[in-house]
Amino acid sequence: MVQQVRKSITTLVFFAISAVAIAQAPSAPLTLKPDAPDRYVVVPGDTLWAISQRYTDSPWRWPELWGLNKDQIRNPHLIYPGYVILLDRARGQLTIGTGTAAPAPATTASGAVKLGPRVRAESLAKEQIPSIPASAIEPFLTRPLIIEPDGLDKAPTIVGTQADRVILAAGNAAYVRGMGASKEDSWYVYRRGVPLVDPESNQTLAYEAIYLGTAQLQRGGEPATVVLTSAVQEVGAGDKLVAAGRPQPVSYAPHAPVTNIRGRVISIHGGLGKVGEAGPQQIISINRGARDGIEVGHVLALYSLGGAVRDISRPDSTIKLPDERAGLAFVFRVFNRVSYALVMVVNRPISPLDVVQTP
Repeated sequence: MVQQVRKSITTLVFFAISAVAIAQAPSAPLTLKPDAPDRYVVVPGDTLWAISQRYTDSPWRWPELWGLNKDQIRNPHLIYPGYVILLDRARGQLTIGTGTAAPAPATTASGAVKLGPRVRAESLAKEQIPSIPASAIEPFLTRPLIIEPDGLDKAPTIVGTQADRVILAAGNAAYVRGMGASKEDSWYVYRRGVPLVDPESNQTLAYEAIYLGTAQLQRGGEPATVVLTSAVQEVGAGDKLVAAGRPQPVSYAPHAPVTNIRGRVISIHGGLGKVGEAGPQQIISINRGARDGIEVGHVLALYSLGGAVRDISRPDSTIKLPDERAGLAFVFRVFNRVSYALVMVVNRPISPLDVVQTP
């Protein structure tokens, strides 16, 4: 029992920043907010981003605030509700504890031990604090709205319908080819949508994935039989199935890319699909992915694309206006050539073709 308690209240000691972390750290010193608390108790619903924002206006510089090395940035399963965050103002860093040790029992003149109430601190929950709000990104972890060019080519395909129905609705059965020996019971139904074209290279990077509904495997084989359990749009022959996996929590700490990255916003996603502008807590797709060095946890600065205006001193020429800083976005899912990012901070609406770059 004692060992279990010790494990649950272990104080976390963070290592010094590694050479890699130092290399990516900005040259300007990290400034703490004047009203930054000396002590803060983590509560359910907190995020790494929000906690960091209590202490600094640059929450993406989380590794500096905590003195994390690269491995800890990649896997910060360290912070849980009930932990106490302490600010070391001399070093400008945070450390973590789980409570205050109780004083040793007092001893009287006769040698008797005087007992008193003691406090035992334990973790209040087993779920670690996520980097960013899970509710905002969960659908995009399991039901992506973009697919790479060959993303659905080999996916199981609806090849026939019960009673030769042209359109399927919830409760209808369909016959699917290509499931093979898959043991998955739950599936999402998709259709490939319009291409997402890189505004810089004019190449098709991905396609919009049109989410149609869900299906449940009823009988395996070739073809297999599925029953639609929900349908948000009409489903028919030729539509594709993707296994419905469980979402993986995004636990990477916010950090800047090591290299200079510059890209563009190619799509904006909202509650009702694609919209024209993005604000806080909305999802954007960018034209940079794993092949460009993007990884989960990267924070990118957003800039409104500067336009061109007529040069009043030279009527026949124009002046290119500078890009204007518009906010910050946190990358939470990476494909080979494109990525999803959650808009975290914004001071003006984000539009397609706006710039993303290393902060």
